[in-house]
Amino acid sequence: MKKKVMVGMSGGIDSSVTAYMLQKDGFEIEGVYLKLHNRNDGYHEKNLSHIEDIAKFLNIKYHVLDLSEKFMREIYDYFVDSYLEGTTPNPCVKCNKQIKFGAMLKFAQDKGCEFLATGHYVKTDGEFLYEADDKTKDQSYFLSQVNKEAIAYMMFPLSTYKKEDIIKFAQTLSSVYKKITQKNESQEICFVETVYTDVIKKHANIDLPGDVLDEDGNIIGEHKGYMHYTIGKRRGFTVKGAQVPHFVKKLNPKNNTIVVGKKEILEVNEVIANGLNMFIDDTKFKASVKLRYRSASLPCDVIIENNKAIIKLKEPSFGVAAGQLAVFYDEQKVIGSAWIESTK
Repeated sequence: MKKKVMVGMSGGIDSSVTAYMLQKDGFEIEGVYLKLHNRNDGYHEKNLSHIEDIAKFLNIKYHVLDLSEKFMREIYDYFVDSYLEGTTPNPCVKCNKQIKFGAMLKFAQDKGCEFLATGHYVKTDGEFLYEADDKTKDQSYFLSQVNKEAIAYMMFPLSTYKKEDIIKFAQTLSSVYKKITQKNESQEICFVETVYTDVIKKHANIDLPGDVLDEDGNIIGEHKGYMHYTIGKRRGFTVKGAQVPHFVKKLNPKNNTIVVGKKEILEVNEVIANGLNMFIDDTKFKASVKLRYRSASLPCDVIIENNKAIIKLKEPSFGVAAGQLAVFYDEQKVIGSAWIESTK
């Protein structure tokens, strides 16, 4: 009897090829599309028209799972609140844990599926997650907060492929797949149509001019409202008499000030992180750590105590933001992650 796999389908090429590959490998396939927000620009309609075409081509059933209320409550509100609090959120990480490999996995299991497959570029052996072969597309960082118990049910058929090879392969399959390869890639944050500030504007007045401070608290310029800035940003504020670029070091929501300085003030040698999600039991270990998705991995020593990770970097990092994720790697293997709380 064929093993049944639920494929999370977005209407994009990665998940569409994932469904094709698994069917060719002899699995019984069903698809599920997640409705996570209520955009009025035809977003869902376009995606579902592609899924309808793929479902007909593969002769499979697909479901539409409306998780918009849960998404608004647990992901969207967190995104908005983080910026109001002066931190930098990572909604995709939260969504993967709570929505895709939380609620969607439960839906798959309720439908009698043994596995949930997606078009993510990441590897798994059923116990750990690993970086994908295509490092430019690797999504292990975004999946590092998923519950350890969920990993045994996850499948990632694209883990060994390069994105360009998936596109070329899709173009050989049928006109249906070829049409999807011409579709624009989805943006990183699905509910942000332009820039994040357009979302925040719906909930708060973000245009509140305030003072720019140096590290000693002296007023050295003006800014247009603290929510316009993230750690490391170097534009959009004035610094009187500055001859070299200045960068945002800290946001102060309570008094609507930002602290800036020359690049060296962004240097960080130690990070404290909470919200641990560990795949190993060690409380002291050496690892490499990514402090942002696109940042390079840095060697570090990690001590875990009082449900927090103390991360001592062996070389400095710059522009580390509270609210982002620290992901620990043992070579290619993800061994855990935690949310950045503060830096030294």
